[in-house]
Amino acid sequence: MPIKDYAKYDGLGLAELVRKKKVKPIELVDEAIARSERLNPKLNFLVFKDYERARDAAKGKPSKGVFAGIPFFLKDIFALAKGMPTRQAARFIPAFPSDHDSVLTARYRAAGLIPLGKTNVPEFGLVPTTESKLYGPAHNPWNLAHSTGGSSGGSAAAVAAGIVPLAHANDGGGSIRIPASCCGLVGLKPTRARMTFAPDTGDIIDGLAIDHVVSRSVRDSAAALDATAGGVEGDPYWAPPAPASYLEAIKRKPKRLKIAFSTKKLDGTPLHPDCVAAVKAAAKLCDELGHEVEEASPDLDQASLIPAFMAFWSANLASGIDMIARLTGQAPKEDMFEGLTWGLYLAGKTIMASDYLLGKMAMQAATRRAANFHETYDLWLTATLGLPPVKLGTFDMDERDPTKSFAPLIDYVPFTAMQNVTGQPAINLPLHWNKAGLPIGVHFTGRYGDELTLLKLAAELEKAAPWAHRYAEIDL
Repeated sequence: MPIKDYAKYDGLGLAELVRKKKVKPIELVDEAIARSERLNPKLNFLVFKDYERARDAAKGKPSKGVFAGIPFFLKDIFALAKGMPTRQAARFIPAFPSDHDSVLTARYRAAGLIPLGKTNVPEFGLVPTTESKLYGPAHNPWNLAHSTGGSSGGSAAAVAAGIVPLAHANDGGGSIRIPASCCGLVGLKPTRARMTFAPDTGDIIDGLAIDHVVSRSVRDSAAALDATAGGVEGDPYWAPPAPASYLEAIKRKPKRLKIAFSTKKLDGTPLHPDCVAAVKAAAKLCDELGHEVEEASPDLDQASLIPAFMAFWSANLASGIDMIARLTGQAPKEDMFEGLTWGLYLAGKTIMASDYLLGKMAMQAATRRAANFHETYDLWLTATLGLPPVKLGTFDMDERDPTKSFAPLIDYVPFTAMQNVTGQPAINLPLHWNKAGLPIGVHFTGRYGDELTLLKLAAELEKAAPWAHRYAEIDL
């Protein structure tokens, strides 16, 4: 039986209904499953269903977690879940079910979230659009011809369409913030090492990657961070201390902030007019709320950082594929991969240790420059993307030359990889829609370790220009 106004609630709102016994967890899970079955043929957001285990969990003893009884999806990259395969959209990875939960997944369950399955991603999460050969394209709920972004595109589609209020995502070059921008969601990339990858790895891509969620409300993102943040013994490094509760702290207004904004890319080339309009509108709103806003950019040389970033990505992809080969007894062959992936794999096999370490030095130098910038400015405001959400099929996944294949991708996402390099927290906020009805996200970057300032400002902006009630209603 449909639950009245289900999609208008955020996760905490639905959890409050559970606590007040106005609805049962099994009813929420069944509602999410019904919506998934009805909408997935159009969206293609879901790649593995785990409905029966979800129903069993919903019928069990109620959780006392902050998201008690709330249906949830895990992305098909990281966040291992017992009984579910994680294939990363790669034909090379067999569909073997995991024999354990990762610590992150266990924390989601402890918070009361009930995983229903795994969501669509690009192959190995390499690109900012979700349209792999294994799974096929995920479709943007706001316009089915357009991309959801990537690599957390399936999760973003599920949340934007009102199927679940929040979903797991992760970010190695913008993969939380890009789909959040494309689908009109809140997407926070936490500070490096804020989440643990235990028990399976120490870090991912040498510290570039991090997990969190995409959500419709700021408070859901804050509550999810409370529920999942924190290192464990054996992690290679830890993030700076967090507040006792992000959720409680965001109820207090931020101090008057000094915010820099940019309406051009770091190399000085222009953004799409829709993206410029989104930044200017966000800057104006911040000014009206009493913050000091001025145009400025950090001294980050994108041209020198791109080779370093690509060395990290290609070398880590090569090591990951080689590890899978050893575990499964396979030999990597070209016909098992998309052209872009194979070209990057071959490039990764040629990276010398000295090249890798020089790239690391370049990234660390950029981190110092970013820290210097934040001695003057609390936050940096930009567009999240260089263009509105592109149409599916825009990018050539068969191009094997990494220079050629990644050039248009970098042009599309000119800002988000910088925070993976520096480890800083950054957030996409859905403050703008263009005349075509597509979301145009804005992007705030904070000081290292300071998610709180980002979340407090985001909560203030959400109150001034509410968006959490918005979701894409799809005609069937």
